[in-house]
Amino acid sequence: MQKIRMTTPLVEMDGDEMTRIIWRMIKDELLYPFVDLKTEYYDLGLPEREKTKDKVTFDSANATLKYGVAVKCATITPNKQRVEEYNLSEMWKSPNGTIRAILDGTVFRAPIIIDSIKPVVRNWKKPITIARHAYGDVYKCTEYRVPTSGVATLSFKGNDGTEFSKTIYDFECAGVLQGMYNKDSSIESFAHSCFKFAIDTKQDLWFATKDTISKQYDQTFKLIFEAIYNEHYKAEFDRLGITYFYTLIDDAVARVIRSEGGYIWACKNYDGDVMSDMVSTAFGSLAMMTSVLVSPDGKYEYEAAHGTVTRHYYRHLKGEETSTNPMATIFAWSGALRKRGELDGIEELCEFANNLEGACIGALNDGIMTKDLAGLVDEGVKVTAVNTAGFIAAVKERLEKIYN
Repeated sequence: MQKIRMTTPLVEMDGDEMTRIIWRMIKDELLYPFVDLKTEYYDLGLPEREKTKDKVTFDSANATLKYGVAVKCATITPNKQRVEEYNLSEMWKSPNGTIRAILDGTVFRAPIIIDSIKPVVRNWKKPITIARHAYGDVYKCTEYRVPTSGVATLSFKGNDGTEFSKTIYDFECAGVLQGMYNKDSSIESFAHSCFKFAIDTKQDLWFATKDTISKQYDQTFKLIFEAIYNEHYKAEFDRLGITYFYTLIDDAVARVIRSEGGYIWACKNYDGDVMSDMVSTAFGSLAMMTSVLVSPDGKYEYEAAHGTVTRHYYRHLKGEETSTNPMATIFAWSGALRKRGELDGIEELCEFANNLEGACIGALNDGIMTKDLAGLVDEGVKVTAVNTAGFIAAVKERLEKIYN
């Protein structure tokens, strides 16, 4: 076949450990034979981040602002153990956090559903997309271990002379303090991204906080969403017949469990982190979860929702066979290629992305799957458990039938 040509490169962000190995397999077996792949490559593997003092992460994010579409491999966010293992000069921050901050984006995560694996919540029939605010909260907090009794205060001094001070707690013993923040501008970007994504996908949008308890922090989210919806999006929502719905986070959890799915659930940063894992696990597997970072001005960064699969990587280094599920990483590539095709008007590229996903789903529906999924299928389904290379080969075989 004649390879599908691209006119604008994707920003390609390579990663770490087992997912880095799978990344190369996907490119070699599923992309290069069919697409004249154009990428601007950035190595976000931990050794390169150490070598560049993390400049490469910032460069990749700025390249995404330039080109509009990126695809990212899973990366390591180092802890104390990783600092020692990789001989790092410092504990580099999360690449995802850096990229999210530069793009001012919102993370949308949705499960990949197949016929042979039913959700744990039996009434879920359609995907539930988690929209996670990717800024502030506990991820940007300031913490202090209180060593003794004493008074903790919250204070603010404004550049215009505004001053505020209030006692947080009069400690009678040792304890712990945590101060977190958010910005109106970031919350506004979050709201715009959620409303635009709902319109693009023609899905209802739910938003939940705990404004009855957090009467300033959470209420600010609620009020900003409400104002932006009424001013900018209500008319379009009405025209499309979709709904914006606000409720408390505990009520939202109850409603989600009772629902059949098919909507976007917007959450603050920590809530979204937790709930996306709950939704993905209840649908089947974190390895069957797509993830895309969307900025308010229409920049996109696609990635897998899971980590670098360290346990499998150590086995791989020993020469042992692994059965790592590559679905989420394949769908990161297909999502990025489809969006690049849409923006550049290349129908063949969009069609290839659809065919790539279809080949994956076809293999799974034929019972060919990695071991993490083999134990989840319904009784009566004939399963052929394969390793990572075996699954990718099954996908390639189905693609070749389409293009050769």
